[in-house]
Parts: sequence; structure tokens; C-alpha cells
Amino acid sequence: MPGPELAPRRTVGGVIAVWVVAALAGIAIGIFVPADDRAAWLTVGLGGTLVLAFTIQLSYGRSQQFVERVAASVLGALVVLGVISAGFGLAAIVPG
Repeated sequence: MPGPELAPRRTVGGVIAVWVVAALAGIAIGIFVPADDRAAWLTVGLGGTLVLAFTIQLSYGRSQQFVERVAASVLGALVVLGVISAGFGLAAIVPG
């Protein structure tokens, strides 16, 4: 049986991975979903990133700062999707 890890894996990559997936989901929603349905689908995308954040952080197998890592992942995804939805709103205002 192996001993405890002396230098645990870094968990920042899992947090940033959720942000990247949120950005990709927001861009995909902007491309493939009609403008009237985007708000609902952005909410679904945020829910998906929440599930992804739990999955990634549970896969690390570390209980230390679990809640902080999941909160950072979901809050970052919320900010990313919020910025993307603000871009959708500004694009809808511009005549063209």
C-alpha cells in the first residue's frame, strides 16, 4: 500500500478547465441557439458546468478545500457566461 502523497497534485487546472468549458458552451449556444432561447440555454450551460465542477473536483480525491475549489469553478463559469451573455445583449442592440 503506497504512503500518502508528499506533494499533492495541483487543483488549479481543474478550476480553469471548467471555465474553458463554460466559454466553449457559451460560444456554442451563441452560434446554434436562436436569440429568443439563449437565456434559457445559458442557464442549462451553467448547470452543466456545476455538474462538471463536482465531477472534476471529486476525481482529485482530496477533501481539503473541496468547497472552495467547486465554488471557484462555478463562480468563474458564472462570470464567463455572464460576459458572453452581455455580449449577446450588446449584439442584439446594435442595428445591422
